[in-house]
Amino acid sequence: MTYRILVSDKLHQQGIDYFLSHADFEVDVKTGLSQEALAEIISDYDGLVIRSDTRVTRQVLAKASKLKVIGRAGTGLDNVDIPDATRRGIVVMNTPGGNSEAAAELTLALIMAVHRHIPQAVASMKMGKWEKKKFQGRELSGKLLGVVGLGKIGAIVTKRAIRGLKMAVLAHDPAMTDAATAQLGAKPASLEEIYCKSDVITVHTPLNDSTRGLIGTDAFKLMKDGVIIVNCARGGIVDENALLDALNSGKVFGAALDDFISKPPGNSELVVHPRVITTPHLGASTGEAQVTVALAIAEQMVAYLREGIVKNAANVPVVDPATRVKMMSYMDLARRLGQFVGGLLSGPVAEMEVEYLGEIASWSNAGPITNSALLGLLAQYEGTEVNYVNARLIAEDRGIKVLETTRHESSHSGATLAVTVRSGDAETLRVLGALIRRIGDEPRIIGIDEFVTEAVPAGPMLVVSNRDIPGVVAGVSGALAAHKINIGQMNLSRDRQGGMALSIINIDTPADEAIMGAIEKVGGIVRVRQVILDL
Repeated sequence: MTYRILVSDKLHQQGIDYFLSHADFEVDVKTGLSQEALAEIISDYDGLVIRSDTRVTRQVLAKASKLKVIGRAGTGLDNVDIPDATRRGIVVMNTPGGNSEAAAELTLALIMAVHRHIPQAVASMKMGKWEKKKFQGRELSGKLLGVVGLGKIGAIVTKRAIRGLKMAVLAHDPAMTDAATAQLGAKPASLEEIYCKSDVITVHTPLNDSTRGLIGTDAFKLMKDGVIIVNCARGGIVDENALLDALNSGKVFGAALDDFISKPPGNSELVVHPRVITTPHLGASTGEAQVTVALAIAEQMVAYLREGIVKNAANVPVVDPATRVKMMSYMDLARRLGQFVGGLLSGPVAEMEVEYLGEIASWSNAGPITNSALLGLLAQYEGTEVNYVNARLIAEDRGIKVLETTRHESSHSGATLAVTVRSGDAETLRVLGALIRRIGDEPRIIGIDEFVTEAVPAGPMLVVSNRDIPGVVAGVSGALAAHKINIGQMNLSRDRQGGMALSIINIDTPADEAIMGAIEKVGGIVRVRQVILDL
């Protein structure tokens, strides 16, 4: 198979060369495309590499019939419609660490530049002036820096401000524990505390509905007079109109901005303000960062397309490499269990529960396994339209509630998975699975409701419920033999002697309606169902 990659924004040649070093990859570089032009050609590609200029909208994605992955050579993903990409089963990934050093260094440079009026003093000197008194600045040592967002960039800024500039740091990140924040050397703080106490405030968050306009009129009212604002993240996090008012009122001493809502912003009043330093989104613009992010996104996309390995994805659970190998076998088991149990349930599914029992109950991120169970379950309804990426969204659209539970004790050795589905008619079916050491780890169904078994979840399978009376097995095998259907494996179980019995029969070729009817006529048979699983 050949994978076609479209590079729609400028990408360092080393990234392109990495794609081309693989014989099964082709690359087209077409930059500066309009939305219409991109939509017109996107159906030819398996992967799309972007930076900040390309906007991947719903209109573009509607034409992306082959697209499997969008890779952002950089951090920000606000130019991608991630919900729609997810619904279409497209992985969206970025390279969050690739330009962290560059962006953090620019942030610190701008903080120093605002304090010492460096750009203004340089411009004055080039005009032949010597305005020493006019550009008297401030020292950073001993000042209080407020950091909003402690991702990779915010963390680097925090550590270097403390150690290199001798500043104290207040930091806010709702995803960070107080202990983790303190480990960086910063004091955990609320947004309000940062606004009220900081001498300098720098933002390092993504742009989304919760951060758009985060530093606005109400925030400026809480700030100290003479505060300095720095934004090397994304335009729109700082309300530009509110910042201009705060500069003109004297509330804000100075500001440094590396990105804007409109790009380019033109000669706006904010851009030309004498106490504002502006740069054209230079956060990642170092030679080293360009190479790093280009290589990183190429490596990630190749790994995903060739091997299904997901790294730095915004819409798929990511697994650390140490756990991935072990988890892959459980993901395969979960998919087979989901497919099996979905094939047995007669009514529409209202709820699916995945139970993690034994060793895997302690895994910190079992989301990929749950996604795999959903993929198996939904495949019978959606066919190839459902994949590992969009399984949860499709389940949500269908009104299927998804539950995850863990139990550290298991009645079986090692680790087991249980997948339970419930229909709107209150029908419930629970299937238990495990990995059995044979040639590698082989998936097995080891229980269905109260019945214990050991069945191979693969290919055509008959699930036969019957009264525990003599002659049933002979009758079923005879019916199959009469229609020239070979039995690969048969597993028998019963709840008690003379009670109910369950047989799982692996057959070499699927049974048609005539065969199913013949089996149903065998004395003692209560119900027979066929499930056909992927091999």
